[in-house]
Amino acid sequence: MSQASANLNLMIKAARVAGRKLIRDFNEVENLQVSTKGPGDFVSKADKMAEETIREILMETRPNYGFLGEEFPEVIGKDPTRRWIVDPLDGTTNFLHGLPHWAVSIALEFKGEIVAAIVYDPIKDELFAAEKGAGAWVNDRRLRVSGRTNMIETIYATGLPFGGRPDLPETLQDLGRILPVCAGVRRWGAAALDLAYVAAGRYDGFWERKLNAWDIAAGVLLVKEAGGLVDGIEAGTNPIETGEIIAAAEPIYDRFSALVRG
Repeated sequence: MSQASANLNLMIKAARVAGRKLIRDFNEVENLQVSTKGPGDFVSKADKMAEETIREILMETRPNYGFLGEEFPEVIGKDPTRRWIVDPLDGTTNFLHGLPHWAVSIALEFKGEIVAAIVYDPIKDELFAAEKGAGAWVNDRRLRVSGRTNMIETIYATGLPFGGRPDLPETLQDLGRILPVCAGVRRWGAAALDLAYVAAGRYDGFWERKLNAWDIAAGVLLVKEAGGLVDGIEAGTNPIETGEIIAAAEPIYDRFSALVRG
């Protein structure tokens, strides 16, 4: 982005510094796979280290802002209108298994609305960025959502419930409605990147339940600034508050959202 704000440049710096450290840790994961107790604890430490790094960089420059992250208790800022929302390692399970698909996600909220966003994929060196009213970008290329209008040509992303989560029946019903009318559904295990890929036109849409604010805050703005539509699974609700989201390119949004909502 040629005219990034001071806040966005600060977010980019924090994401890149944390990303470099995470790559070093990721390269160690393979060495830990032989251990029965090592990898999970190691990745937990990597996750926390990344959040500490991001928090240190952001809070040093903007000490009055609030901070909501995955790993530590929320900090209520002296400025109640501004809050960082951070997922230091989105795709932790991928990271743990040596799968090179995970990201750093940073959003800035102002008066309850996301105004700046970063999703950084260190492995592929793809930096997705957006500011409210200024468009969305990946590295130096402007992002646009897909223009596909034929449902049978579209592909979608979602998360699949694991570990006994209670939303499995709903998700299976979703798949039963969506799979027959599209070209495929992907489950890549990193919601922030799923939304970034919708913004980039790689996916035509994304839906998921039981997410946290830090999973999707940055991705929501990326999709909107790339020309896409975002809503809660219950129409008119705020996904960042409910953790339930539908995001898609406008040409197929109505049909896709109708399928998700059953």
